[in-house]
Amino acid sequence: MILKDFLVWIKDNLGPWGPLVLALAYIPLTVLAVPASILTLGGGYLFGLPVGFVADSIGATIGATAAFLLGRTIGRPYVLSKCKDYPKFQAVAIAIERSGFKIVLLLRLVPLLPFNMLNYLLSVTPVGIGEYMLASWLGMMPITLALVYVGTTLKDLSDVTHGWSEISTTRWILIISGFVMSVILIICVTRIAKSSLEKALAENGDAGIPQLPVVASPSDLQQPLVIRIDTSNEDHEK
Repeated sequence: MILKDFLVWIKDNLGPWGPLVLALAYIPLTVLAVPASILTLGGGYLFGLPVGFVADSIGATIGATAAFLLGRTIGRPYVLSKCKDYPKFQAVAIAIERSGFKIVLLLRLVPLLPFNMLNYLLSVTPVGIGEYMLASWLGMMPITLALVYVGTTLKDLSDVTHGWSEISTTRWILIISGFVMSVILIICVTRIAKSSLEKALAENGDAGIPQLPVVASPSDLQQPLVIRIDTSNEDHEK
């Protein structure tokens, strides 16, 4: 497998540069909407919790930012064409216009929209790049930490993708117990985040308007999509 060979190459050849290269590897995977969980597990196996977690966390953030910037510039027409496939996105975009950081953070914790498309969908909302990066970094931390921890319990790089049959009973106990603790933590965080997200969307999305107008200039690809709520129909009549 290509990613496994890549991790082996990092282990055998890069030494102290390994964490940096691992982090940069998130960029092409995220831009291509390829799940990077193997890299996250590999980071835990290769570098342990402190270094592996930092490398994976930073890598996931810069990868998400690269996809975001691509969607906000040359990829914007494609992203706009896909918005109609995600009915929940309209409510999300309205909420982001009012509470950008909070909504992006909650979306990272709650799988309301497909993760692989989330970076691109958020690129056509008014959220600022700084808010997006910080909220994404914080919101992806729980799942990153859980995967890195599981990676630290692996016996061999083969276990990242296959070959779990040779893991000892003791190691299985460590893996399962750590995984269960991680899952419990993620479930608790997700429930709280889900409740907050639903509340925020309900507060921002209920205006009694059948369709919300999209204000966007096709000629300027670097401007984010802005969705505004029409509070009065009189303005349109005038």
